[in-house]
Amino acid sequence: MYDLYPGLTVICSDLLVQPDISLTDSMGGVSRGHQGPEVFRGYSFTITCSTQPQYPGGSFLLTFTGSNRTQTQPAVNHSAAFLFPAADDSHQGNYRCVYDNYVFSHDFSSESELLSLTITASPLPAFIIRHVVVLLILLTAITTSYLYYKPTRRQKRVNRVSSMDLYVNAMEMASLSSRAEAGPGEERAAQGTE
Repeated sequence: MYDLYPGLTVICSDLLVQPDISLTDSMGGVSRGHQGPEVFRGYSFTITCSTQPQYPGGSFLLTFTGSNRTQTQPAVNHSAAFLFPAADDSHQGNYRCVYDNYVFSHDFSSESELLSLTITASPLPAFIIRHVVVLLILLTAITTSYLYYKPTRRQKRVNRVSSMDLYVNAMEMASLSSRAEAGPGEERAAQGTE
């Protein structure tokens, strides 16, 4: 909108396209509820304002309905991101992006649709329970496989005895074999030397 004459205001609503408003998060704290997007209490979230590339420059104003709080950022690549480090009940409400740009020697602006945001309780207990269950299943599988493949003490003793028996049997067979190859006289001579 701009003033042609003092006291006369002309609004050019088609000069700037309507900006978009979106909600993102990096910690998995945003979900889609029945009333719209929900952010879990204590999680960070970002509201992004963007517009189609029409004119260079401009800035975005993020307004919060029901409050005098506003934030302004310059448009970088036709968008601006407003970060909220930890959601609390004061962040619940309606947000709107207003794109302002100085074009043809006049200021113009265009508003986005409303983004209704709800703050809900953190799902941390469910998150912990899910991970504990997975951990227990994993530990059970590891313990079971260890016990299944690990021989018991008795099995080790049996294995050791079996190995010793095989060794003794092999030595006796070698001895018997060498005696059989030697003639009867040599066998008596060998026994005499012993």
